[in-house]
Amino acid sequence: MRLMWLASPALPVGGFSYSEGLEAAVEAGLVRDEASADAWLRDQLALGLGRADLPLLAHAHAAWLASDLQRVETLNDWLRTTRESSEFRQQAEQMGRSLHDWLRQRAPDDPRVAFLGQLRPAPTWPVAFALAACHAGAPARETLWAYAFGWAENIVQAALKAVPLGQSAGQRMLDQAIDAIVSAVDTALATPDAERQAFTPMLAILSAQHEAQYSRLFRS
Repeated sequence: MRLMWLASPALPVGGFSYSEGLEAAVEAGLVRDEASADAWLRDQLALGLGRADLPLLAHAHAAWLASDLQRVETLNDWLRTTRESSEFRQQAEQMGRSLHDWLRQRAPDDPRVAFLGQLRPAPTWPVAFALAACHAGAPARETLWAYAFGWAENIVQAALKAVPLGQSAGQRMLDQAIDAIVSAVDTALATPDAERQAFTPMLAILSAQHEAQYSRLFRS
């Protein structure tokens, strides 16, 4: 139940306010209907989240369980420095700070929570999520499922507003995303440090364009 809570869009970390490049893709005409929005979500899951965030989340989960704080700091630095636009970095840091504040209210005496708040310049979202999942008693695979589904739900909600799409289209997209999430998580759990990568240049360009987009619904 606590893991479901972490995956909920109601968690007060502000994930709903970001489109992660989708709004810029709509502006550029790359996403224009349900089919192209569905392809966008699954491509971003496979090429972005599945190769960077999800493997890092698995490694951070193991590091928190072992109280290997040096390893946690190394992973946090990797995530922060491999964000390919200032918008993506701001999102990772803002959501990480917000989740730390949430954790601090629930586990004020846990030294790991205190350490999370000491990461500079900020804790990142996947690293903070990994610690929250450890507090929930969640194993690694279920943690990655929850993280990926929460991400997919936010992207779908962004698509409903930005494309725009109807609620039924959004539900079909989530249905299609489930098998893709299972596959991406399986791959992520088998990904060693040396094969973790963050390389989505066209997404980075769209994100940078979104920072200066004339009219926006989502945060930059």
